[in-house]
Amino acid sequence: MQSSDLEIDLLRAFIAVAETGSFTAAAEVVARSQSAVSQKIIRLEEILGMRVFERTSRTLTLTAEGERLLVGARKMMLHFDSFMREMRAPVTVNTLRLGISENLVPTQLPRLLSRFSKLYPDLELELTTGLSNDLLADHEAGRLDVVISKRKMGAAQRGRIIWREPLVWIAAKDYEIEAARPLRLVMMRPPCAYRAIMVEALASVQREWSSACLASNLGGVQAAVAAGLGITALGTSFLQEGMRIIEPSEKLPTLPSTEVAVIGDEPRTQHLLQPLVALLTEGLMSGTSLTRTL
Repeated sequence: MQSSDLEIDLLRAFIAVAETGSFTAAAEVVARSQSAVSQKIIRLEEILGMRVFERTSRTLTLTAEGERLLVGARKMMLHFDSFMREMRAPVTVNTLRLGISENLVPTQLPRLLSRFSKLYPDLELELTTGLSNDLLADHEAGRLDVVISKRKMGAAQRGRIIWREPLVWIAAKDYEIEAARPLRLVMMRPPCAYRAIMVEALASVQREWSSACLASNLGGVQAAVAAGLGITALGTSFLQEGMRIIEPSEKLPTLPSTEVAVIGDEPRTQHLLQPLVALLTEGLMSGTSLTRTL
């Protein structure tokens, strides 16, 4: 006999019958029919190759082998039930190493952190913000537990998508595009997903461009665009006062959508991620026409 042949539910039924002294009463304990309990005992005896009960029309008693089995079965169920409780309980996490894409910082991060800290006041949060590529590299290296990052829609990457947003061309309200001249672009230094998207989109329509400003972060891009240095591609949620969305009539190529994905959605941190993701998507959807994918 192999130990794997002895199923836990057979032992649970056996203990119930032994303690109640009846198949009918045991059926109520294990929430099964009387015939199902009877079949489990028969199966148990077949696997062990021994009789565990002496049955008559009026009595049901343990055999000597049954008494020995009952001692061992109780010990096994005690350990099994303890193991299952431990596995089902959330793992205590004292520190969460969280990486958030820089593109989400200006619009959502302050409110998100404030609300999350009220839910978990004893949790130490190690927060890293930056470019998505850098955050994903840190996660791969084991330096971050969870990453929430933006990426081009349809990108072949792992993670659970929680939100989508269309990209649009953005310029200062009084900025005018000169059709006869190369487009003046404001963008971040490579590697930058938005930069790559702009270059690819303009190449698809053979539109010439030149660099008007290279910024080190999103705030710099927004400031340069608002100042009228050039145009850029961003999500609709990043539109600020003094900016406008460039209309299709101005003949710029259509841009794809972007996604926000969670990487590191594991059992150890799942109970923390659920409210974190809910708060983030609530904030992202509150001021834009976005698509939630939860």
